[in-house]
Amino acid sequence: MENYLETTKDVYKKAAETPDVGLCCTTTPIWQLPDLDMPTIMLEMNYGCGSTVNPRDLVNNPKILYVGVGGGMELLQFAYFSRQKNGVIGVDVVDEMLEASRKNFVEAENLNPWFKSDFVDLKKGDALNLPVEDNSIDVAAQNCLFNIFTKEDLKLALAEMYRVLKPHGRLVLSDPTSESQMPESLKNDEKLRALCLSGALPLEEYIKMITDAGFGTVEIRAKRPYRILSPNHYDTDKNIFIDSVEVCAIKDPMPEDGPCVFTGKSAIYFGEEELFDDNKGHTLLQQMPLAVCDKTANALENLNKPDIYVSESTYFYDGGGCC
Repeated sequence: MENYLETTKDVYKKAAETPDVGLCCTTTPIWQLPDLDMPTIMLEMNYGCGSTVNPRDLVNNPKILYVGVGGGMELLQFAYFSRQKNGVIGVDVVDEMLEASRKNFVEAENLNPWFKSDFVDLKKGDALNLPVEDNSIDVAAQNCLFNIFTKEDLKLALAEMYRVLKPHGRLVLSDPTSESQMPESLKNDEKLRALCLSGALPLEEYIKMITDAGFGTVEIRAKRPYRILSPNHYDTDKNIFIDSVEVCAIKDPMPEDGPCVFTGKSAIYFGEEELFDDNKGHTLLQQMPLAVCDKTANALENLNKPDIYVSESTYFYDGGGCC
């Protein structure tokens, strides 16, 4: 696996020179926004497995970092909300991908009167050593890049994102995960790793790596089926099911009792009183669902109160709730 990063560069060099529509397709719909006309070439070079663009992250003129630029599609989407010179920084290690994005932005300018190419500052750089100052970014994002890394390199990449984010800044990620046991032969296949397949970690392990990097709040925003590695196509004796997840990690202080991880659980109180107060900062109004982090969900379940219902994880969280 010594050369897996070089293999990855070669894969995306070719994908920059000749767009590969099937390389990393996703069922996540492309944002349709007023006065945003997406160049076809950007859609063809959408090498992500989900979306990292969410309007509620992009208020108050944020400084945005996007690592692994692809054809520039998400950079253009981020620029839609920023609309300021160098408001979005795009970092990539592949020269050909940076050049392809520059060309695509010229077409985007022709299609979108509001857009100027200098809204995006493209930089040559490595996710393991970002060319960005400490505590300077409000929103950082990557789409189907971190999944390529070995666990040792993923730890470094997360540490870099944490370093450049301002306090309470947001890291938005889209990556494949898998609860299936990945055979070592596939883990060590440099081409499959470059294609964002064989590096898929179990979701719990993936989240733990994020919280170990220091992020005090983590939101699972979406989880959907993505790929199946089957014995008739891959070196495996059973089907390996891969999901695509969209996650937001917030550079909040780490709580004393551990991180708040939202996996889409809700609590509903349906007792005789108007409300239930656990005296730990959580108030449940009668018949009013409250989004709760897994930590709070476990605490409520341990009360063994028959008039409090705690749902299973839906792996969909859209803000609000207990913390």
